[in-house]
Amino acid sequence: MRLRVLGVLSVLCLLVVFLVSGTILGSAARELTQEVQINRAASLNRLAQVAFDAAADGDTVRLQREMDTYSGLYGEGVVVRLQQGILASGGLEGDRPDVRDALSRAGLNVTDTALAPLQPFGSGSELIFRPFGSASQVLGGVVLDVHLETARQKLRERWLLVGAAAVALAAVLLLAAARVTSWVLRPVLRLNSAVTELARTGRAGRLPEDGPPELRELSRSFGAMARTVGASIESQRQLIADTSHQLRNPIGALRLRLDVLQLELQTTREREAAENVMAELERVEDILDGVLKLAAAEHRASEDSARPFSGGSRSAAQPADPFPVLQGEVERAAPAAGRAGCRLVLAEAPVPPAEVACHPAELGQMVGELLANAIKYAAGATVTAAVRRHQDRVLVEISDDGPGLSEQERTNAATRFWRAPRHAPVPGTGLGMTIVGELAAANGGRLVLADAAPHGLSARLEFPAAPSAADRPASGTEGGLADG
Repeated sequence: MRLRVLGVLSVLCLLVVFLVSGTILGSAARELTQEVQINRAASLNRLAQVAFDAAADGDTVRLQREMDTYSGLYGEGVVVRLQQGILASGGLEGDRPDVRDALSRAGLNVTDTALAPLQPFGSGSELIFRPFGSASQVLGGVVLDVHLETARQKLRERWLLVGAAAVALAAVLLLAAARVTSWVLRPVLRLNSAVTELARTGRAGRLPEDGPPELRELSRSFGAMARTVGASIESQRQLIADTSHQLRNPIGALRLRLDVLQLELQTTREREAAENVMAELERVEDILDGVLKLAAAEHRASEDSARPFSGGSRSAAQPADPFPVLQGEVERAAPAAGRAGCRLVLAEAPVPPAEVACHPAELGQMVGELLANAIKYAAGATVTAAVRRHQDRVLVEISDDGPGLSEQERTNAATRFWRAPRHAPVPGTGLGMTIVGELAAANGGRLVLADAAPHGLSARLEFPAAPSAADRPASGTEGGLADG
């Protein structure tokens, strides 16, 4: 937007400078043309008067002397036609076609002292002429060859002066346009950042009230709206977390009573019914646990969001090697993998170690959730865990060679409570991927789901490489996993 607005203002500024400069230059050309024309017309009239006197008394000596004097001063040729003959000075010949034409028109009592407007880079001279004589008789004509180079040089000097002033004016106007654009658009850009932040986290910092009055009022209105929306979202999150927490006590009491009831049941049918109730109760507990984890993850992502317009910054953990965390989670998941018939493979650690600014406990929670998903939904598959470096990012990847997910299913996988239809018989809440995505965002990373080669699912946690490791040469390659 800034470039578009600045471009429009720049074009308008340059157009104004061009129009003003063109007007000044046109006026200068007309002024110099008129000055030369008045001066030469006066000289032409004086020579015509002397020629009239010479025609009256028949003495052409004074006329020739005046012509020679004028040509010597100005370097311009003069031709006078009398009844006695033609007189010339300054190298202007009377037999030139244009001179003959001018003398013929003067003989018809026609006067032409107009000069064409000066051009700074033109060349050549122009003829002006007028007749002389009595009221009833034309006695002859005077032709003056006007040299315009001196006037053109003055016009070029004025063009240079106006051009320099135009460049300075254009620079001032462009600078003013840039300042005005920044002044007007800075609040708009901050408002756009605040809207993006509000949409992503449900919170927005206080916007500085600067710029035009209308935008200051808009910033105040948006700030009030953002605080209201943020408070509402936070209240909803707190309500969900409190409700989930409070439901755990009655559900625990209900589980205890079901355990006591099972001891009193006698028939097989009654025991099966009680086991079904207990299974549903366990599912409810899993959902409550998932909701609590999701509420905590969303709060974490919202709390640590960067707010450049309010001066806040992301509270990041110290750079650490994610491989020990990955190794610990793989060891913790080994019993569950054995029961599901899965083979866990831990790829070798990259050398030198890759470091990320992620809280180890939250990284462990994310990796544990991804390993549990792979073991649960890809029973009997080989599950590979790896840490790799790719350009300026560090990838923590859990991949399997199971059935995988389609592209549409991978898109829906981060949706709350979504589960693939074919996984309906498998116990689960549909909140795992959502929790992982929120925790990854809280630590400056992201969750990426993709196909694994040759088949299966690859879940990658991508983090920016920590500053302490950013300058080290990359030793991992995309897809290069070694069995551990």
